[in-house]
Amino acid sequence: MSKAAFSLRRISELDLALCVRCNRASRYRAMRATFRLASRLGDGVVWYALMAILPLAYGSRAWPVVLQMLIGGVVGLVAYKCLKRKTLRLRPFQAHSVIVAAAAPLDRFSFPSGHTLHAFSMSLIVSHSFSELAPALMVLATMIGASRPILGLHYPSDVLAGAAIGTLVAAAVTGLPL
Repeated sequence: MSKAAFSLRRISELDLALCVRCNRASRYRAMRATFRLASRLGDGVVWYALMAILPLAYGSRAWPVVLQMLIGGVVGLVAYKCLKRKTLRLRPFQAHSVIVAAAAPLDRFSFPSGHTLHAFSMSLIVSHSFSELAPALMVLATMIGASRPILGLHYPSDVLAGAAIGTLVAAAVTGLPL
């Protein structure tokens, strides 16, 4: 076995071990309820609501941010749909019987986490212009990302990839330096 193949196998084993450990938290009712809520918030409702609320709270200053959110949302959607179709990575609960799905997935494949991608891109886009919202939005983005392996819907690497791609999308849309 080549060093590259060995390294990939080792990363995959670590990814699974972390996923199993995270998923154990879903055994506890309070944890399961908390992270199901976080995951539901990542379904898109929060971002649509934020697009509606920002102009009410900040006036005309918010419209460019809403436009950036729309563009970032479309770019993120295209990116993660293409990647999911290329990688065809099964969700952890589909591939490993030891992992329990504590919520229903929105689609079939795992890599990358679209919830995390959008949570980070939207949070960073809004935070770029309205920094006072950054702490709450970044906590929300982190909770959404953490919910995915806890609920058995994604591997930790799916979440990290989603956060990285979401950050790149936000940087591209807002001109944020990386």
